[in-house]
Amino acid sequence: MTGNRRREMEMRSSAVTLSDMEIFIFPELIYALLLANIMSPRIWKWLEDPWFDGLARMKPYRRITRLKQYIMDHYAFNLDLDTWGLTTKDREMARFGEFLDIGVVRESNALFGYEGDRYYFDLDIRTHFGLDKYTTETIPYWKTETVEAMDAFCFKPGYTTGAGECVSLSALYAAALFIVAGIPLDRIYLLATPLHSQNFVDIEEGILTNNRRLVTRKMWCNGTALSAQARRALENERVTLVAHETGCIHTVYPEATMDPAVYDRFCGQLRGFLNTPLSDEVLGNFLRHKRDLQKCFQIRHGIHGAERYVPAEVAFHYEEGCSYLVTDKTRENLLEEIDMDQFLPQRIPGRIVLNDLEAYVRTQKPDLKRPVDVAQLKQQFACECINTEWAMESLIRFCHVEPRLPDASGKRFVREKEPLGLSREMGRAGIIRRLEEIRGTNRMAEMAFYAYRDLKRVEAAPFVLAAMERCPVSVEGSQALSPEAIIDRIRSMPDASIYDDEGRLAQPDEVWNYGRGDGLEKALLLGNILKHREPQRQFKVDIRGSRVSLLGGADPVEFATGKGLPDQVWPL
Repeated sequence: MTGNRRREMEMRSSAVTLSDMEIFIFPELIYALLLANIMSPRIWKWLEDPWFDGLARMKPYRRITRLKQYIMDHYAFNLDLDTWGLTTKDREMARFGEFLDIGVVRESNALFGYEGDRYYFDLDIRTHFGLDKYTTETIPYWKTETVEAMDAFCFKPGYTTGAGECVSLSALYAAALFIVAGIPLDRIYLLATPLHSQNFVDIEEGILTNNRRLVTRKMWCNGTALSAQARRALENERVTLVAHETGCIHTVYPEATMDPAVYDRFCGQLRGFLNTPLSDEVLGNFLRHKRDLQKCFQIRHGIHGAERYVPAEVAFHYEEGCSYLVTDKTRENLLEEIDMDQFLPQRIPGRIVLNDLEAYVRTQKPDLKRPVDVAQLKQQFACECINTEWAMESLIRFCHVEPRLPDASGKRFVREKEPLGLSREMGRAGIIRRLEEIRGTNRMAEMAFYAYRDLKRVEAAPFVLAAMERCPVSVEGSQALSPEAIIDRIRSMPDASIYDDEGRLAQPDEVWNYGRGDGLEKALLLGNILKHREPQRQFKVDIRGSRVSLLGGADPVEFATGKGLPDQVWPL
């Protein structure tokens, strides 16, 4: 197979499995997954749920928050290493080494020793994700799930709802924003960093999706634990990939397909979202965010006509048990909740009075981008227990996050020959027709059909390759079983595919994990297990109408199938 043909096969089969590594190598695939979810009937059915009654009368932000709660109720975050199994660095580089230099991969991909950001280096990435129990050559597949595979987690032991990892949730969110909330695709951007994936929605002041949650511009600087978690990726990581309906831009590739004017707008909108002018409220939020600084502050409060002082960390602690906050107009109510014996009759030596610093910020309105304002603010911050330089640097970073986005200046922009041109008004059937019309002239549309897993619309070879090469969980999980016991176990599974549509198939590890499948999917699962036990044996799946057989073993093993594929034979 020539280099171009091999790359094409790897890309098409990668669209089936959609591991984090595969999306890093082939950036178009993240949008292909979004399009596959838009083609799916599942999210369109959400519109029939009473939860979304009256949605059309709501403003965009209200529609989005309504959608957020639905996702919170129906999906959990999952990053279990055992779900989709493990591979090795050598195995992945044998696949992709001719497409991308290993040195470039190491600089940008967390699975290959990425240490580009000090935060994660200090954290110890492998320990954080549970990889420390394996050799340093071992990495997880971390496959991204379609909405059907996310929904099917409810069949997996330990789960009562759907689930998915961060890329799955971002693609689900993007599709649901389009279908349910009616947000045009040109307002939705998918962002990937080495360890995270999220969306930026360009409406009002902007919204970030973060796994199952949403983050508004106001929330970005509210100092809560949730916002701190949401800030982590953009504060500490480089953005490796941005995808949009017009195309993609990737940090390591010299060509980009996204419209350069669209990318320029996105960069400006995101930077605006991540930058907040300093105010007295933001200053208080900063102290909530930097808890170790609270011990350097005190809060003044009038009690029975006399000034009293309480340590700031005490006041912030009381926030956890009530609906009042230190940082807004409810502060007086919060301070009234604090026990009298927590207040002191005089100022606490060596601590800054937060009220005075707030008044300075409110009246002087310092601009943290002006050195003279920063110098004057440092004087106000100075006290015995605080490193003023460090405190100011932390405050500036809190208010002004500069995202490390792919540099457009050195890119060669090559637009897709045909734009996607999708609108919600087309409906699901119209969108599928449009994607079929342009699949030969738009790469993301072409790959969407492989991510969609419809074997009536794509050739079988990429799907079968992915099934035989990248489904280690069923192989590992069946090691202790005899061939006869494996066949019995597979036959005992419900004859129900996680994909409702004819022609769409689950991969062997999905059938194994969820304990169900159509007969064709079961035959592939059995073939995957037996092929790994006897790699030299020639197995094949023979499809004949409503019957499918796995051939090559001691005896043919037959199942019933309702997938409606034409008669054909798949060598394994």
